Amino acid sequence: MVTFGHSRDACGDDWPLVGRERELAALDAVAAEVLSGRSRVVQLEGAAGVGKSVLLSTWWERNKQFRVLRARCHPLEREFAFGAVRQLFRPLLAAVSETDRARLLEGAAAATLRALDDAAATEPLPEAADVTASTLRGLDALVSRLSRRQPLLLAVDALQWIDQPSLRWLVHFAGRADSHPVLIAVTTRSAEVRRLDPLLAELVRPANCHTLVVEPLDIAGVGQLVRTLWGAEEPDDAFCAAAHAATGGHPLFVRALLHQARRSGVRPTAPFQDRIPTVMLSTLAGEISHRLCQASGEVVELARALAFLGDRKPPELLAAYCGTGRAVVLSAAQDLRSLGLLRADGDLRFTHLVVRDTVLGMLSPEELGAGHARAAQVSCLSGRPDEEVAAHLLAAGPVHGSWVLPVLRRAAGQALHRGAPETAVTYLRSALHQPLDDAERARVLLELGTAASHYDAALAISCVTGALEELTDETARSDALGVLAYSLLLSRGSRTDLSNVDRKIAVLCDRRTADSGAADRELALRMGALRAWMEFERPSATSPAPAPSPGTDDDLADRTAGERQLLAIRAFRALRAGLPAPYIAGLIERASVNLPAFSHDLFPLHYFVAQTLLYLDELDTADQLNRHLTREISGRGMELLVSSLMLYQAGLALRRGHITEALTTAQGAVDQASSTGRLPYALTLDTLRIDALLAQGRTEAADRIAGTHAVAGQAEVAWERPRFLMSLAALRIAQGNPRAGLSLLRECGHHCEAAGTISPAMAPWRSRSVAAHLALGDTASARTLAEQELDLARRCRIPRTLGVALRATGLATSGPRGLDLLAEAVDVLGPTPARLELARALHDFGTALLHRDDKRGARSALHRGLDLAVGCGATVLTARLQERLHLAGGRAGRAAGGAGAGALTAGEERVGTLAAQGYSNKQIAELLVVSLRTVETHLTGAYRKLGIAGRPHLAAAMAAADRSRRGSGTADS
Repeated sequence: MVTFGHSRDACGDDWPLVGRERELAALDAVAAEVLSGRSRVVQLEGAAGVGKSVLLSTWWERNKQFRVLRARCHPLEREFAFGAVRQLFRPLLAAVSETDRARLLEGAAAATLRALDDAAATEPLPEAADVTASTLRGLDALVSRLSRRQPLLLAVDALQWIDQPSLRWLVHFAGRADSHPVLIAVTTRSAEVRRLDPLLAELVRPANCHTLVVEPLDIAGVGQLVRTLWGAEEPDDAFCAAAHAATGGHPLFVRALLHQARRSGVRPTAPFQDRIPTVMLSTLAGEISHRLCQASGEVVELARALAFLGDRKPPELLAAYCGTGRAVVLSAAQDLRSLGLLRADGDLRFTHLVVRDTVLGMLSPEELGAGHARAAQVSCLSGRPDEEVAAHLLAAGPVHGSWVLPVLRRAAGQALHRGAPETAVTYLRSALHQPLDDAERARVLLELGTAASHYDAALAISCVTGALEELTDETARSDALGVLAYSLLLSRGSRTDLSNVDRKIAVLCDRRTADSGAADRELALRMGALRAWMEFERPSATSPAPAPSPGTDDDLADRTAGERQLLAIRAFRALRAGLPAPYIAGLIERASVNLPAFSHDLFPLHYFVAQTLLYLDELDTADQLNRHLTREISGRGMELLVSSLMLYQAGLALRRGHITEALTTAQGAVDQASSTGRLPYALTLDTLRIDALLAQGRTEAADRIAGTHAVAGQAEVAWERPRFLMSLAALRIAQGNPRAGLSLLRECGHHCEAAGTISPAMAPWRSRSVAAHLALGDTASARTLAEQELDLARRCRIPRTLGVALRATGLATSGPRGLDLLAEAVDVLGPTPARLELARALHDFGTALLHRDDKRGARSALHRGLDLAVGCGATVLTARLQERLHLAGGRAGRAAGGAGAGALTAGEERVGTLAAQGYSNKQIAELLVVSLRTVETHLTGAYRKLGIAGRPHLAAAMAAADRSRRGSGTADS
């Protein structure tokens, strides 16, 4: 019978690593890339006991170039917030001097203390700060700082048991650390990898990770182990083959078999090959069970305590679990060590995970639950960390006691403090199984919903809705309504519940408006902000009357969140009403000065600020806000909110005229969204894509997208719908059906009037009707609509909006006045970021000059418009401008031909410039807040247009093209 031997080598400590030359060479190759300054991920995958950890540790011991930080994951620690991260970095920070520790943790890296040290006094974050994002950035900064001192190896054993926050950080860092000499090396059990976990799949996917499958030893490898054990005696090939056949070459089984064979007097020769038994996991488990059955009750109880409580626990804790004294535990530990089940180095831990699995496998489900329940109680009484106690509570099943609920809630709070909302949700779900009165249950549901809103809107809605049924405290109800409204914004399904939420908000708002206290006023302001958002989001879901607005603009300061929310709302309402832009800009500036990070308490402040900046055409400020928010939620797992911000970025790109960038970023928003879910603003996404595709002349692709949305029979009318109708109308007109386009634009106008949207900045349906009316020969209707929009545009005083209206009116007006209007449109649009609109105005102005036989003036305007259209990637407009330029007697320069730096789109030029300066693709993606795919697409386009093979030639090619562009004028015939 095979057994675990009693000597040190039987525990596997002194056995040599054999038969792993291929794996070691592969690790050396990956290390060489890392040492050249590039981060890499490598995975060692194989069955339990096949030698993955030994292989990794042997490799790093002979490669002294790396500083090694190691973590070993454990099944009970899956719910520990940043448990693996703490294993990696705590020993390092504990070993350095106070001066060096302060140096490592200065700046952004100080945020890591929230994850690494519960007792550390960290600087308090602003009320609205995103703890998760700051923690991830802090860990990035710490690792970057360490890797600059010495190349870094982050070794994570048993990745399949890693906690989710640590896994998220590894994925976050691996995706952004291309220029750091950091090797992330992980080991995984083949049969236990959580392949459905998207984060784990992302970390080890082939594009990111080099995977080495650690196979069992071959016969030659078994022969090397035989030689190690028997010394000078040369083993017989038949004996080695028999040993290999009996164990399958599995190193753990080979060592157990050979050690037992030698103790039994077997020699490595052919006559002894028949005495070799077959060894498998069940064989070893049976032997372990047999050994424990022969041991005393104290030994068995200690084995169970170790199996439940985990490795390296204090003898006092083990003694409390066993109900005995410290001396008895140490004596039992010696007996376990003599059986070969504990490490020979003095640590209170099993020789292999197989031992723990076997000990737990001997217990019934009831005994397993009781063991974890006892471990939880003993750990709590012994002052162990709450998350350690909570892990046992989760494994035990229902455990009741007055101490359980506080432990779970504290553990959840610690998880949120560390930036691990999924872990907090797990603890709070378990807390709901405790005997709770209505008030306690409501509080737990609100805490659960708040944590879930970080990443799962549907779960948050369900929990917070339940909490609202029982909450009586009005401040808590206000908090719940804020979380609920935010979650509804990002929910994957229909938001038909808004009317019910509006009623709840109205009741709370009306109840508190009459009170005079500062807290009551702030609550009323906040509820008014939520109702205003709902009025805009779903006009049909709210009452016709506007949300209450305490005070006037002059009475409102910008000191409190409620006041700033109301200022932002008034700015947005003023925008919709077509009031002058300077007045709106003043309100939005007061609302957004020193704008804090996103939080539920501030929702929908950022929302209204972002929308107002977009339509005011303050695109630089809007872009800064979007980057700020994107950084704040980076690595937080909030897929829907990240997708929404990417969609906003795509909208900004399209308003600048960057068509290819807009399409690529919009596709990135689709990819970022959950594969089983739905974007919160899918209609806006498709509206944007239709507009961009039409600019490229891809009407069939635009029509396919439009076909996924029904036009008629909409029970809900949202602000998205009028936008979509305008884009659908443009598609029908481009398809040669101006009557259908006009019908859609009239419907758009009805929706806008019903919602109170007057400003042509938000709904320029009149100017879009002009081309259709002209195509049908109805000049009078075209002129009437154009002049109506021009009057509104002059009042709202937004240059882009005025330029668009001037262009439309100029097209509908004949004679010198029409030409003057088009010239004014060019002048007004010139200083704005509306490059594509300016190109359109130049096309129409040049065409009008051509009709007046002013060919020289026409060529100047058309050349300028052509350069802009090419830079925007507007294929249809480019072709029209080239045709008009030819009629005017001009010819397209190099830029129109699609070669050289002049042909680069704005996105290609920005990406190419950064790449030429030495930035990596990932760094460029971070700087521009676009997806990696967008960067790659722009670089590929730039290489093609510049006629170069790749990045090494980019700087010279762009410099040469720039010199050529500056030195050549526009060619006229």
